[in-house]
Amino acid sequence: MRHFDLSPLYRSTVGFDRLFSMLDQVAGGDLGATYPPYNIERTGENAYRITVAVAGFAERELTIETKENTLSIRGSKENRADNDDRPEVLYQGIAARAFERRFQLADHVQVTGAALENGLLHVELVREVPEAAKPRQIPIGGAKVVEARAA
Repeated sequence: MRHFDLSPLYRSTVGFDRLFSMLDQVAGGDLGATYPPYNIERTGENAYRITVAVAGFAERELTIETKENTLSIRGSKENRADNDDRPEVLYQGIAARAFERRFQLADHVQVTGAALENGLLHVELVREVPEAAKPRQIPIGGAKVVEARAA
């Protein structure tokens, strides 16, 4: 029997949670650790939050960008200048390497805000389906439809 690892798809998509939850359960996938670590939470029926651990990064060192259906979060540390008054680091256990994390967003998922708090970057998302794309009920009654078209 072949085993397919769907965890890369599950980890980097937002708004497809039901589909990938089912596929992940069937495949028995395991979410592996990556840098930087992150959580994807469902905070409401159509609301999501991505939380990325960005300890050691300041707001000016982080970039959040959306293009088409892709959310990109980048972090890069500023280089130390020769006249920098910060103390010299003898041991660095907190990773401060540059990173880029991309998430594929489902259709109609929009970023509504972001906040940096206690070393965690919170990106708020909401799914706003336009009225034209929402499901609607069609009444059954062929005679009425024909009469309405004739009028």
